Amino acid sequence: MSLLASGLTRRFRQGSKTTTALDGVDLEVPPGARVALVGESGSGKTTLLKMLLALNHPDSGSVTLDGTVVVPGNARSLRWFRRRVQYIPQDPATSLDPRRSVVDLVATPLRLLGAEGDHAALARRALAAVGLDERYLQRRPSELSGGQNQRVAIARAVACEPDYLLADEPVSGLDLDLRDQVLTVLDDLSTRTSTALLVVSHDLSVVARLCSDISVMCDGRIVETGTTASVLTAPVHQHTRALLDAVPRLHSA
Repeated sequence: MSLLASGLTRRFRQGSKTTTALDGVDLEVPPGARVALVGESGSGKTTLLKMLLALNHPDSGSVTLDGTVVVPGNARSLRWFRRRVQYIPQDPATSLDPRRSVVDLVATPLRLLGAEGDHAALARRALAAVGLDERYLQRRPSELSGGQNQRVAIARAVACEPDYLLADEPVSGLDLDLRDQVLTVLDDLSTRTSTALLVVSHDLSVVARLCSDISVMCDGRIVETGTTASVLTAPVHQHTRALLDAVPRLHSA
């Protein structure tokens, strides 16, 4: 049982030109696993992520969760899926309502998904799990740092205790200190709760820190898969080698 993409194909037409964003992609995220999806901009990572989140439909192929077809399907019938698969955005500033308090932002998906229990208490617990205490509950996003807003986004995603977290470049906009703090939060949460992670990134140092397995995308295809250690130290595909050459410090690490 797992979150599974099978044979996903997606093409976009612009005038007379057709671009293939995904070309028969297969990807599996088993329960409790930590999988990285890496590749350059335009490789198809974002398109694949949106399909795994049941936000877009493919031209062919499917996404299933524990054997139940999610994509293609009816978005209105996916409340159960939203409870189990949550998303951490790249830029929380675009997804956090500036008019709402931190505790309300985290409680909102609990209300929308019909979670049982005291939503405010569950939100406070999620915020505490990412290191934000009572001092932050009534603040607005504009009163927080970039790292604190990213913690709020993580708390919002984990408040309903999902089985899978899908993170899109979760630390790309942060300085080194804040980046390390957020990666530590994700690492601790996944370890403590056995929540599976899919981390979409072009940053191989993030992958080395968080993920045990890796899939490399290029031109809409997954060109290499394996353990993070084996792929980063002995890459087979030329595209993977090119990505590594751009981050020479990983060789010595």
